Amino acid sequence: MRTGSEPTTARSALRARFWLSVWGLAWAMFGVAVFVLVGRPGWAAACGALWLVIAVDFAVILRHLRQGPHYQPGRDVPPYRPPD
Repeated sequence: MRTGSEPTTARSALRARFWLSVWGLAWAMFGVAVFVLVGRPGWAAACGALWLVIAVDFAVILRHLRQGPHYQPGRDVPPYRPPD
């Protein structure tokens, strides 16, 4: 049932974001290494910038995961009640 408060009570899929960030970090590091070895500094810099953005997002995800069930509730935690 929709209550109209979904944008304010929505929960992020942090575990999915965590694994997507791990995947992105791996590919960004691979891209930097390959483009440096091939001699394409522009593409290596682009992959390095992407690597930095992904690393910051990864840190934010880890921070939210460590903050506990308020940001990442388990299956036993019921949804938030809509605001009155």
